[in-house]
Amino acid sequence: MPLLEAKHITHRFDGLCAVDDFNFTLAPHELVGIIGPNGAGKTTLFNLITGVYRATEGTIQFSGKEIVGQTPHQINKLGIARTFQNIRLFKELTVLDNVRIAYYGKIIYSPLEALLHIGRFRAEEKRIAGMAMELLIIFKLDDLANVAAGSLPYGLQRKLEIARALATEPKLLLLDEPAAGMNPNEIISLMEFIGWIRKTFSVTIILIEHQMRLVMGICERLVVLDFGATIAEGLPAQIQNNPKVMEAYLGEEVKI
Repeated sequence: MPLLEAKHITHRFDGLCAVDDFNFTLAPHELVGIIGPNGAGKTTLFNLITGVYRATEGTIQFSGKEIVGQTPHQINKLGIARTFQNIRLFKELTVLDNVRIAYYGKIIYSPLEALLHIGRFRAEEKRIAGMAMELLIIFKLDDLANVAAGSLPYGLQRKLEIARALATEPKLLLLDEPAAGMNPNEIISLMEFIGWIRKTFSVTIILIEHQMRLVMGICERLVVLDFGATIAEGLPAQIQNNPKVMEAYLGEEVKI
């Protein structure tokens, strides 16, 4: 069974077709890149998969379950987590608290126990703090546990956002332009980091990215969007020399 299967996904904004008849199958443990020019519909597609938007047409099945129409938190509980193009940390909170928050979808104490600090509250809070710290240790962020997230350098903020997403224990991780704002050396480190995440957490990854060095270096398969429609799909080497892809990026017909 495919981990994720999208069939004839279409989404319109007041008549503007942002995603047009998108079809996609993702196998467990794949690392797939989705690329395309600005405005191609890439982030809209992530929003459709995660329930931020509801597809105008089509179906999306995750582990055999239909997810179109489900809310973002319901989809997250099923096993899909994401990061954002613009980092969305709780910048005033500590690094530890940013990760702790991700565990609260699975708390076992009641609102009354939380309000009065009775029953299961203290033990559960201790357990959550322990799991969050263990994750920070894995990501080598434990020395910064009590530092405000907003004071971290950009690269560490990105790392923390990924750690927070993984705290929800996803089967599928969606990374939206993780290399945005990074220099060439940081991109090389990010390539190694994404490979490490995939292996360590046994997670399937879909990656949106403009940095061709990154997607060509780590993705097993690429899907190219232009004006919401798929114009090419295949191995990185095939995509690199595809005339339609070159035309989409350069804005003119390319003859090879």
